[in-house]
Amino acid sequence: MNDLENLYRRIQRKIFAFFFVKTGNPFIAEDLTQDVFYEALKGFHRFTGNSSINTWVFSIAKNRLKKFYRSKKYSKLLQEKLACEAGAMPLPLEDLFVLREDSRTLIKRISRLDEKSRDIVTYRIYGELSFKEIGDLTGESELYARVTFHRAKMKLKKEMRSVNE
Repeated sequence: MNDLENLYRRIQRKIFAFFFVKTGNPFIAEDLTQDVFYEALKGFHRFTGNSSINTWVFSIAKNRLKKFYRSKKYSKLLQEKLACEAGAMPLPLEDLFVLREDSRTLIKRISRLDEKSRDIVTYRIYGELSFKEIGDLTGESELYARVTFHRAKMKLKKEMRSVNE
């Protein structure tokens, strides 16, 4: 049990960030994060050690996200989000707005990448996974993950520079 507690303390933030980037909602991200660690606790006896513990937990997270996307709850939230974006939102303080806007712009740019690149960037930046772990999760080689991340990062930097100019 102590191993799981240490694991939770070590990667909980990363799992939360992964879900937050994918859903854009901190409450949903928190719920999904808790679901992942519940599943990890239930299935810890099945962990064989064929991959790193991070890879194992992120594979649980990836599967949990797929379940969430297939759920009716996601469909309802997506409709609500689209309705909110159509209406006017009050602006927060100027400094917070600038920070949020940069973050939103980056997340929006990441979401426009192709699916493999988007997953690799999300795992690397928000999950802080190694390229080997990313390769294991995506079914690609470590080199593929490294090259795809580099190309996506360069593309994102270029796009972010053009936005800020």
